[in-house]
Amino acid sequence: MDVSARAMVEAIHASPTQAVLYLSGGASQALGWLMSVPGASNTVLEAVVPYSRMSMIQLLGKVPTQFASRQTAEDMALLAYNSALKLSQPGFPVLGVGFTGALASTHPKRGDHRFHVSTRTSNQLWASTVSLSKGLRTREQEDGVSSQYLLKAIAYGCKVPASFVSELTDTEIPDEFEIQFDEDQELDQLINGEICFKVYPFLNDMSRAERKIILSGSFNPLHDGHLKLLEVAASIVGEGYPCFELSAVNADKPPLTVSEIKQRVRQFEKVGKTVIISNQPYFYKKAELFPGSAFVIGADTAARLINPKYYSGDYGRMLEVLSGCKSTGCVFLVGGRTVNGDFKVLDDFDIPQELRDMFVPIPADKFRMDISSTEIRRSQGML
Repeated sequence: MDVSARAMVEAIHASPTQAVLYLSGGASQALGWLMSVPGASNTVLEAVVPYSRMSMIQLLGKVPTQFASRQTAEDMALLAYNSALKLSQPGFPVLGVGFTGALASTHPKRGDHRFHVSTRTSNQLWASTVSLSKGLRTREQEDGVSSQYLLKAIAYGCKVPASFVSELTDTEIPDEFEIQFDEDQELDQLINGEICFKVYPFLNDMSRAERKIILSGSFNPLHDGHLKLLEVAASIVGEGYPCFELSAVNADKPPLTVSEIKQRVRQFEKVGKTVIISNQPYFYKKAELFPGSAFVIGADTAARLINPKYYSGDYGRMLEVLSGCKSTGCVFLVGGRTVNGDFKVLDDFDIPQELRDMFVPIPADKFRMDISSTEIRRSQGML
Protein backbone atom coordinates (compact mmCIF):
# COMPACT_ATOMS: atom_id res chain seq x y z
CA MET A 1 0.00 0.00 0.00
CA ASP A 2 1.49 3.33 -1.04
CA VAL A 3 1.42 6.55 0.97
CA SER A 4 -1.62 8.03 -0.81
CA ALA A 5 -3.69 4.87 -0.33
CA ARG A 6 -2.78 4.74 3.35
CA ALA A 7 -3.77 8.39 3.79
CA MET A 8 -7.11 7.61 2.14
CA VAL A 9 -7.72 4.65 4.46
CA GLU A 10 -6.87 6.77 7.51
CA ALA A 11 -9.37 9.41 6.34
CA ILE A 12 -12.03 6.73 5.85
CA HIS A 13 -11.46 5.37 9.36
CA ALA A 14 -11.60 8.90 10.80
CA SER A 15 -15.06 9.47 9.28
CA PRO A 16 -18.20 8.42 11.22
CA THR A 17 -19.44 6.16 8.40
CA GLN A 18 -19.83 2.46 9.12
CA ALA A 19 -19.78 0.04 6.20
CA VAL A 20 -20.58 -3.46 5.04
CA LEU A 21 -18.66 -4.74 2.01
CA TYR A 22 -19.65 -7.56 -0.36
CA LEU A 23 -16.82 -8.30 -2.82
CA SER A 24 -16.48 -10.96 -5.49
CA GLY A 25 -14.01 -11.48 -8.30
CA GLY A 26 -11.38 -8.90 -7.40
CA ALA A 27 -10.35 -5.90 -5.27
CA SER A 28 -9.08 -8.23 -2.56
CA GLN A 29 -6.17 -5.92 -1.74
CA ALA A 30 -8.56 -3.11 -0.79
CA LEU A 31 -9.95 -5.24 2.02
CA GLY A 32 -6.43 -5.91 3.27
CA TRP A 33 -5.60 -2.20 3.17
CA LEU A 34 -8.71 -1.30 5.15
CA MET A 35 -8.04 -3.94 7.79
CA SER A 36 -4.29 -3.29 8.15
CA VAL A 37 -4.57 0.39 9.13
CA PRO A 38 -5.52 1.09 12.78
CA GLY A 39 -9.14 2.16 13.18
CA ALA A 40 -10.71 -0.48 10.93
CA SER A 41 -13.30 -1.31 13.60
CA ASN A 42 -14.60 2.26 13.27
CA THR A 43 -15.49 1.58 9.65
CA VAL A 44 -15.88 -2.09 8.79
CA LEU A 45 -18.95 -3.77 10.26
CA GLU A 46 -18.76 -6.82 8.03
CA ALA A 47 -16.94 -7.99 4.90
CA VAL A 48 -18.21 -10.94 2.87
CA VAL A 49 -16.61 -12.56 -0.19
CA PRO A 50 -19.29 -14.63 -1.99
CA TYR A 51 -16.80 -16.12 -4.45
CA SER A 52 -18.45 -19.31 -5.66
CA ARG A 53 -21.52 -19.37 -7.88
CA MET A 54 -23.70 -20.87 -5.14
CA SER A 55 -22.41 -18.42 -2.55
CA MET A 56 -23.43 -15.50 -4.76
CA ILE A 57 -26.87 -17.02 -5.41
CA GLN A 58 -27.34 -17.50 -1.69
CA LEU A 59 -26.37 -13.88 -0.99
CA LEU A 60 -28.62 -12.40 -3.67
CA GLY A 61 -31.50 -14.81 -3.10
CA LYS A 62 -31.70 -15.35 -6.86
CA VAL A 63 -29.67 -16.38 -9.91
CA PRO A 64 -28.36 -13.15 -11.46
CA THR A 65 -28.60 -12.62 -15.21
CA GLN A 66 -24.85 -11.98 -15.12
CA PHE A 67 -22.63 -12.58 -12.13
CA ALA A 68 -20.17 -9.84 -13.11
CA SER A 69 -22.43 -6.91 -13.99
CA ARG A 70 -23.40 -3.46 -12.81
CA GLN A 71 -26.84 -4.72 -11.76
CA THR A 72 -25.29 -7.42 -9.60
CA ALA A 73 -22.96 -4.87 -7.99
CA GLU A 74 -25.96 -2.62 -7.27
CA ASP A 75 -27.90 -5.54 -5.78
CA MET A 76 -24.90 -6.40 -3.59
CA ALA A 77 -24.57 -2.78 -2.45
CA LEU A 78 -28.25 -2.61 -1.47
CA LEU A 79 -28.00 -5.85 0.50
CA ALA A 80 -24.83 -4.54 2.16
CA TYR A 81 -26.58 -1.27 3.01
CA ASN A 82 -29.46 -3.07 4.71
CA SER A 83 -26.99 -5.25 6.62
CA ALA A 84 -25.09 -2.12 7.69
CA LEU A 85 -28.30 -0.56 8.99
CA LYS A 86 -28.86 -3.58 11.24
CA LEU A 87 -25.25 -3.80 12.45
CA SER A 88 -24.40 -0.12 12.86
CA GLN A 89 -24.40 1.90 16.04
CA PRO A 90 -27.34 4.32 16.35
CA GLY A 91 -26.98 7.72 14.74
CA PHE A 92 -24.00 6.82 12.55
CA PRO A 93 -24.20 7.10 8.74
CA VAL A 94 -23.93 3.75 6.97
CA LEU A 95 -22.56 2.59 3.62
CA GLY A 96 -23.22 -0.54 1.59
CA VAL A 97 -20.53 -1.55 -0.91
CA GLY A 98 -20.83 -4.06 -3.75
CA PHE A 99 -18.04 -5.18 -6.08
CA THR A 100 -18.01 -7.85 -8.77
CA GLY A 101 -15.36 -8.40 -11.40
CA ALA A 102 -14.20 -10.55 -14.29
CA LEU A 103 -10.42 -10.13 -14.16
CA ALA A 104 -7.52 -12.07 -15.67
CA SER A 105 -7.50 -15.72 -14.61
CA THR A 106 -5.72 -18.99 -15.36
CA HIS A 107 -7.86 -19.42 -18.47
CA PRO A 108 -8.05 -16.70 -21.15
CA LYS A 109 -11.38 -14.82 -21.13
CA ARG A 110 -13.34 -14.32 -24.34
CA GLY A 111 -14.93 -11.12 -23.05
CA ASP A 112 -13.50 -7.94 -21.58
CA HIS A 113 -11.62 -7.78 -18.34
CA ARG A 114 -13.87 -5.54 -16.29
CA PHE A 115 -15.18 -4.75 -12.85
CA HIS A 116 -18.29 -3.12 -11.41
CA VAL A 117 -18.51 -1.12 -8.20
CA SER A 118 -21.60 0.23 -6.44
CA THR A 119 -22.17 2.08 -3.19
CA ARG A 120 -25.41 2.81 -1.40
CA THR A 121 -26.07 5.38 1.33
CA SER A 122 -29.30 6.74 2.75
CA ASN A 123 -29.67 9.27 -0.05
CA GLN A 124 -27.48 8.02 -2.88
CA LEU A 125 -26.90 5.12 -5.25
CA TRP A 126 -23.59 5.26 -7.11
CA ALA A 127 -22.28 2.71 -9.60
CA SER A 128 -19.39 2.44 -12.02
CA THR A 129 -18.10 0.02 -14.63
CA VAL A 130 -14.47 -0.09 -15.73
CA SER A 131 -13.25 -2.13 -18.70
CA LEU A 132 -9.52 -2.88 -18.50
CA SER A 133 -7.13 -3.20 -21.44
CA LYS A 134 -6.84 -6.90 -22.09
CA GLY A 135 -3.35 -8.34 -21.73
CA LEU A 136 -1.87 -5.15 -20.27
CA ARG A 137 -1.61 -6.41 -16.69
CA THR A 138 -1.27 -9.59 -14.67
CA ARG A 139 -4.11 -10.78 -12.46
CA GLU A 140 -2.36 -9.33 -9.42
CA GLN A 141 -1.95 -5.98 -11.15
CA GLU A 142 -5.61 -5.92 -12.22
CA ASP A 143 -6.59 -6.72 -8.64
CA GLY A 144 -4.43 -3.80 -7.50
CA VAL A 145 -6.06 -1.39 -9.95
CA SER A 146 -9.57 -2.52 -8.98
CA SER A 147 -8.62 -2.30 -5.28
CA GLN A 148 -7.45 1.26 -5.70
CA TYR A 149 -10.66 2.18 -7.53
CA LEU A 150 -12.82 0.49 -4.89
CA LEU A 151 -11.01 2.36 -2.14
CA LYS A 152 -11.74 5.63 -3.93
CA ALA A 153 -15.44 4.67 -4.16
CA ILE A 154 -15.55 3.92 -0.42
CA ALA A 155 -13.91 7.28 0.32
CA TYR A 156 -16.51 9.00 -1.85
CA GLY A 157 -19.29 7.19 0.01
CA CYS A 158 -17.75 8.30 3.33
CA LYS A 159 -17.52 11.90 2.07
CA VAL A 160 -13.74 12.12 2.51
CA PRO A 161 -11.13 13.39 0.00
CA ALA A 162 -9.77 10.78 -2.38
CA SER A 163 -6.71 12.30 -4.03
CA PHE A 164 -4.37 9.82 -5.66
CA VAL A 165 -2.84 9.13 -9.06
CA SER A 166 -5.07 6.70 -10.96
CA GLU A 167 -3.42 3.66 -12.50
CA LEU A 168 -6.05 3.49 -15.24
CA THR A 169 -4.86 4.33 -18.76
CA ASP A 170 -6.36 7.12 -20.86
CA THR A 171 -8.56 4.59 -22.69
CA GLU A 172 -9.86 2.95 -19.49
CA ILE A 173 -12.57 5.49 -18.77
CA PRO A 174 -14.99 4.64 -15.94
CA ASP A 175 -18.68 4.63 -16.88
CA GLU A 176 -20.20 6.17 -13.75
CA PHE A 177 -23.82 6.49 -12.73
CA GLU A 178 -25.39 8.24 -9.74
CA ILE A 179 -28.90 8.76 -8.36
CA GLN A 180 -29.74 11.03 -5.42
CA PHE A 181 -32.77 10.21 -3.26
CA ASP A 182 -34.82 12.76 -1.37
CA GLU A 183 -36.62 11.94 1.88
CA ASP A 184 -39.91 11.08 0.17
CA GLN A 185 -38.22 8.62 -2.18
CA GLU A 186 -36.36 6.98 0.69
CA LEU A 187 -39.59 6.55 2.66
CA ASP A 188 -41.26 5.07 -0.44
CA GLN A 189 -38.40 2.57 -0.66
CA LEU A 190 -38.96 1.68 3.00
CA ILE A 191 -42.72 1.18 2.57
CA ASN A 192 -42.05 -1.02 -0.49
CA GLY A 193 -39.52 -3.13 1.41
CA GLU A 194 -36.43 -2.10 -0.56
CA ILE A 195 -34.73 -0.78 2.57
CA CYS A 196 -35.43 -2.11 6.06
CA PHE A 197 -35.52 1.10 8.09
CA LYS A 198 -34.58 4.77 8.26
CA VAL A 199 -33.10 6.51 11.29
CA TYR A 200 -33.85 10.11 12.24
CA PRO A 201 -31.07 10.77 14.81
CA PHE A 202 -32.58 13.84 16.48
CA LEU A 203 -30.88 12.95 19.77
CA ASN A 204 -27.59 14.27 18.31
CA ASP A 205 -25.62 11.71 20.28
CA MET A 206 -23.10 9.66 18.29
CA SER A 207 -23.27 6.89 20.86
CA ARG A 208 -20.90 3.92 20.68
CA ALA A 209 -23.43 1.85 22.63
CA GLU A 210 -24.39 -1.11 20.46
CA ARG A 211 -27.60 -1.99 22.30
CA LYS A 212 -30.71 -0.05 21.39
CA ILE A 213 -33.43 0.63 23.95
CA ILE A 214 -36.53 0.81 21.77
CA LEU A 215 -40.04 2.00 22.50
CA SER A 216 -42.27 0.99 19.58
CA GLY A 217 -45.68 2.49 18.87
CA SER A 218 -47.90 4.45 16.50
CA PHE A 219 -47.27 7.73 18.38
CA ASN A 220 -50.45 9.32 17.12
CA PRO A 221 -49.75 11.49 19.03
CA LEU A 222 -46.46 11.23 20.92
CA HIS A 223 -47.12 12.20 24.55
CA ASP A 224 -45.32 12.69 27.86
CA GLY A 225 -46.07 9.13 28.93
CA HIS A 226 -44.01 7.80 26.01
CA LEU A 227 -41.09 10.08 26.86
CA LYS A 228 -41.15 9.19 30.54
CA LEU A 229 -41.45 5.45 29.86
CA LEU A 230 -38.38 5.41 27.64
CA GLU A 231 -36.46 7.53 30.13
CA VAL A 232 -37.23 5.12 32.98
CA ALA A 233 -36.46 2.07 30.83
CA ALA A 234 -33.08 3.54 29.87
CA SER A 235 -32.24 4.06 33.56
CA ILE A 236 -33.01 0.39 34.24
CA VAL A 237 -31.02 -0.98 31.28
CA GLY A 238 -28.02 1.26 31.90
CA GLU A 239 -25.74 1.41 28.86
CA GLY A 240 -27.70 1.68 25.65
CA TYR A 241 -29.09 4.08 23.08
CA PRO A 242 -32.72 5.08 23.76
CA CYS A 243 -34.89 5.58 20.70
CA PHE A 244 -38.45 5.29 19.44
CA GLU A 245 -39.57 3.05 16.60
CA LEU A 246 -42.56 3.48 14.31
CA SER A 247 -43.57 0.90 11.73
CA ALA A 248 -44.86 2.36 8.48
CA VAL A 249 -46.52 -0.99 7.79
CA ASN A 250 -49.36 -2.11 10.04
CA ALA A 251 -50.55 -5.66 10.69
CA ASP A 252 -54.26 -4.88 10.18
CA LYS A 253 -54.35 -1.43 8.57
CA PRO A 254 -53.07 0.13 5.32
CA PRO A 255 -49.46 1.38 5.40
CA LEU A 256 -48.87 4.92 6.52
CA THR A 257 -48.42 7.41 3.71
CA VAL A 258 -45.18 9.34 3.31
CA SER A 259 -46.89 12.53 4.52
CA GLU A 260 -48.26 10.72 7.60
CA ILE A 261 -44.80 9.39 8.45
CA LYS A 262 -43.20 12.83 8.08
CA GLN A 263 -45.92 14.40 10.23
CA ARG A 264 -45.28 11.93 13.05
CA VAL A 265 -41.51 12.27 12.69
CA ARG A 266 -41.80 16.03 13.29
CA GLN A 267 -43.04 15.28 16.82
CA PHE A 268 -39.69 13.65 17.66
CA GLU A 269 -37.73 16.46 16.06
CA LYS A 270 -39.48 18.96 18.36
CA VAL A 271 -38.43 17.07 21.50
CA GLY A 272 -34.96 16.07 20.23
CA LYS A 273 -35.49 12.29 20.36
CA THR A 274 -34.27 9.73 17.84
CA VAL A 275 -36.93 7.78 15.95
CA ILE A 276 -36.51 4.81 13.63
CA ILE A 277 -39.05 4.21 10.87
CA SER A 278 -39.28 0.51 10.00
CA ASN A 279 -41.57 -1.69 7.93
CA GLN A 280 -42.05 -4.50 10.45
CA PRO A 281 -45.18 -4.46 12.66
CA TYR A 282 -44.40 -7.72 14.49
CA PHE A 283 -41.95 -7.98 17.37
CA TYR A 284 -40.37 -11.21 16.13
CA LYS A 285 -39.44 -9.33 12.94
CA LYS A 286 -38.31 -6.27 14.90
CA ALA A 287 -36.00 -8.59 16.87
CA GLU A 288 -34.35 -9.63 13.58
CA LEU A 289 -33.96 -5.97 12.56
CA PHE A 290 -32.59 -4.85 15.92
CA PRO A 291 -30.75 -7.81 17.43
CA GLY A 292 -29.69 -7.47 21.06
CA SER A 293 -32.14 -4.65 21.71
CA ALA A 294 -34.24 -3.98 24.79
CA PHE A 295 -37.84 -3.42 23.70
CA VAL A 296 -39.98 -1.28 26.00
CA ILE A 297 -43.62 -2.41 26.02
CA GLY A 298 -46.76 -1.97 28.08
CA ALA A 299 -48.46 -4.77 30.02
CA ASP A 300 -51.20 -4.91 27.37
CA THR A 301 -48.61 -5.72 24.68
CA ALA A 302 -46.95 -8.31 26.95
CA ALA A 303 -50.34 -9.97 27.39
CA ARG A 304 -50.74 -10.27 23.62
CA LEU A 305 -47.19 -11.57 23.13
CA ILE A 306 -47.76 -14.60 25.36
CA ASN A 307 -51.35 -15.29 24.27
CA PRO A 308 -51.59 -18.31 21.90
CA LYS A 309 -54.69 -16.67 20.38
CA TYR A 310 -52.34 -14.45 18.35
CA TYR A 311 -50.46 -17.51 17.05
CA SER A 312 -53.50 -19.25 15.54
CA GLY A 313 -54.20 -20.80 18.92
CA ASP A 314 -50.90 -22.74 18.85
CA TYR A 315 -49.04 -22.62 22.20
CA GLY A 316 -46.01 -24.33 20.66
CA ARG A 317 -45.86 -21.75 17.90
CA MET A 318 -45.94 -18.96 20.50
CA LEU A 319 -42.96 -20.54 22.30
CA GLU A 320 -41.11 -20.99 19.02
CA VAL A 321 -41.58 -17.36 17.92
CA LEU A 322 -40.63 -15.84 21.27
CA SER A 323 -37.67 -18.21 21.64
CA GLY A 324 -36.51 -16.90 18.28
CA CYS A 325 -36.66 -13.37 19.68
CA LYS A 326 -34.71 -14.53 22.71
CA SER A 327 -32.01 -16.07 20.51
CA THR A 328 -31.29 -12.64 19.01
CA GLY A 329 -30.43 -11.34 22.49
CA CYS A 330 -33.55 -9.21 22.79
CA VAL A 331 -35.42 -8.58 26.05
CA PHE A 332 -38.75 -6.93 26.86
CA LEU A 333 -39.04 -4.28 29.58
CA VAL A 334 -42.67 -4.26 30.69
CA GLY A 335 -44.36 -1.19 32.14
CA GLY A 336 -47.66 -1.23 34.05
CA ARG A 337 -50.71 -0.45 31.94
CA THR A 338 -54.47 -0.35 32.33
CA VAL A 339 -55.90 -3.43 30.60
CA ASN A 340 -59.70 -3.74 30.31
CA GLY A 341 -60.15 -1.27 33.14
CA ASP A 342 -57.64 -2.86 35.53
CA PHE A 343 -54.05 -1.74 36.09
CA LYS A 344 -51.74 -4.66 35.23
CA VAL A 345 -48.03 -5.29 35.76
CA LEU A 346 -45.76 -8.08 34.55
CA ASP A 347 -46.30 -10.20 37.69
CA ASP A 348 -50.00 -10.43 36.82
CA PHE A 349 -49.20 -12.67 33.83
CA ASP A 350 -48.12 -16.29 33.67
CA ILE A 351 -44.93 -16.10 31.62
CA PRO A 352 -43.73 -19.52 30.36
CA GLN A 353 -40.72 -20.68 32.38
CA GLU A 354 -38.36 -20.79 29.39
CA LEU A 355 -39.13 -17.17 28.54
CA ARG A 356 -39.18 -15.53 31.97
CA ASP A 357 -35.66 -14.14 31.83
CA MET A 358 -36.59 -12.32 28.62
CA PHE A 359 -39.24 -10.21 30.39
CA VAL A 360 -38.06 -7.53 32.84
CA PRO A 361 -40.55 -5.57 34.99
CA ILE A 362 -40.55 -1.79 35.22
CA PRO A 363 -41.61 -1.10 38.83
CA ALA A 364 -44.96 0.65 39.10
CA ASP A 365 -43.48 3.16 41.53
CA LYS A 366 -41.11 4.24 38.77
CA PHE A 367 -43.65 4.37 35.97
CA ARG A 368 -47.29 3.64 35.17
CA MET A 369 -49.20 4.63 32.06
CA ASP A 370 -52.93 5.20 32.51
CA ILE A 371 -53.62 6.95 29.22
CA SER A 372 -53.10 6.00 25.59
CA SER A 373 -52.66 7.92 22.36
CA THR A 374 -56.14 6.76 21.37
CA GLU A 375 -57.64 8.28 24.54
CA ILE A 376 -55.77 11.54 23.89
CA ARG A 377 -57.14 11.70 20.33
CA ARG A 378 -60.63 10.99 21.67
CA SER A 379 -60.33 13.75 24.30
CA GLN A 380 -59.21 16.17 21.58
CA GLY A 381 -62.17 15.28 19.38
CA MET A 382 -59.96 13.58 16.79
CA LEU A 383 -61.95 10.31 16.90
